[in-house]
Amino acid sequence: MSKHGKRALVTGGAGLIGSHVTDLLVGEGWKVRVLDNLEPNTHKRGKPAWINPNAGFIEGDLRDRETITAALDKIDVVFHQAAYGGYMPEIAKFVHVNSLGTAQMLEVIREKHLPIRKIVVASSQAVYSEGAGECPNHGLVFPSVRPVEQLRKGDWEVRCPSCGAITKSVPTPENAPVAGETVYGLTKVDQERLVLLWGRQVGTPTVALRYSCTYGPRQSTFNPYTGVIAIFCTRLLNNLPPVLYEDGEQTRDFSFVEDIARANLLAAETDKLDGLPVNVGSGCGVTIREIAKEVSNALKIDIEPEVNSEFRPGEMRHLTSDTTRMGSAGYESHVDLTEGIQRYIDWIRTQTDIRDYFSEAEKILRNKGIVHKVQKAAR
Repeated sequence: MSKHGKRALVTGGAGLIGSHVTDLLVGEGWKVRVLDNLEPNTHKRGKPAWINPNAGFIEGDLRDRETITAALDKIDVVFHQAAYGGYMPEIAKFVHVNSLGTAQMLEVIREKHLPIRKIVVASSQAVYSEGAGECPNHGLVFPSVRPVEQLRKGDWEVRCPSCGAITKSVPTPENAPVAGETVYGLTKVDQERLVLLWGRQVGTPTVALRYSCTYGPRQSTFNPYTGVIAIFCTRLLNNLPPVLYEDGEQTRDFSFVEDIARANLLAAETDKLDGLPVNVGSGCGVTIREIAKEVSNALKIDIEPEVNSEFRPGEMRHLTSDTTRMGSAGYESHVDLTEGIQRYIDWIRTQTDIRDYFSEAEKILRNKGIVHKVQKAAR
């Protein structure tokens, strides 16, 4: 493939990650086609202005066989970013878009003998049940999801699966067990396993990138279910407190979207990651409470976070990515959290009508049993 002969399809290319992947590829001289259905939860105002004018754009649904067949025509590399995301209350739609949509795309490529040279699929840290832990008795352990009964008591600790001792959070390697404890997480397991399995069967190189929490400019300000930094920003800009689940001390690994885009390009251009699931993150765990403080400081809006003794079953307590595998292919993150949050805020200030969509969504999540309240012990 000569540099100017590289032709990419970016599914979900209007979204946060897909649009940055598109920009990077165009800048590197690739010919790029974007397929996106402009999901109203994310793109409330239709086609966003940031879609690269030098990329071809197809508005259509990944699940439509004719649409995906046309989108794949004369393509070398597929960057499969399209997915239905977040803590949505739907179940069937997750499975239909993420699992079925991916399966059908692979089926079309195989049936029509399309000369696809590589597929890079967006997976997620949501495939893990819980971050790896260090037990004082058993060393590195992979705890399972915390039981709802434990969380109802307001006990947030992660315990060793062998002896029950409280574990210390350590970076999670790719060989940690994969389960998916939310419907979204489950369909991400489907997506990455389908793509990697298919790649082995047909002999096409495939890579599954397990993104850590991704944030940055273009993160939807409309979708109240994805992106804690976006949610905290919109809350504070509406003079409302950020809402912390549990006690706010849970940790996550945050990646700036341009770094995630570079990881995609690297995965496409190296053969060192072929056939593998690969963590992409900063390798640093940050508490959600710290994130609220960083956002508050950057906005210069000082409102104390609200802790309502609520939790989401299936949510992991700690997750920091072990990025050794990605690093061995030459990857390193460039944008630290303080700079990344500032760049997001500079962007969000250019957006009009920043409403708080979270309050209404929170009621729906409570009613659907996705957010639970701690039960006070009887006296």
